[in-house]
Amino acid sequence: MTTYFKILFSLACLSLAACDRLGIPDPAKEAAILEADARATGSACRHAGRGIEDCYALNPQAARAAVYAGWKEMNDYMRENNIAEVKPSVEVAASAASEEAASASASASASASAH
Repeated sequence: MTTYFKILFSLACLSLAACDRLGIPDPAKEAAILEADARATGSACRHAGRGIEDCYALNPQAARAAVYAGWKEMNDYMRENNIAEVKPSVEVAASAASEEAASASASASASASAH
C-alpha cells in the first residue's frame, strides 16, 4: 500500500513540475522577468551615457524603480572600474517619431488654415 502512495506522490510531483511546459502563467516569474529587463535597460542607458530622465522617457513601459536600480548599479560599477561611456551609434527612434509628429501637426494646421 505504501508503494502505491509513493508512486502516486511521484506522479503528482512530476505533473506539477511540468507546469511551465503546459503554458500556465506564473505571475511571480513574469514579474521577475520584467524587473530584470528593466534593470538591464537602466544599466544599458547608463553605459551609453544617457541620463536617468532620458532613460525613463525612452522606456515608458519599464518600471522606474528597477530602471533606476540598474542605472545606479552600472554607475557605481563604471566609477569603480574606470569604465568610459560608450556613445550609441544609432540615433534614438523616439526623437525621430516626435519630429514626424511635429511635422504632421504643422502640415495639418497649414492645410486647415488654407481652407
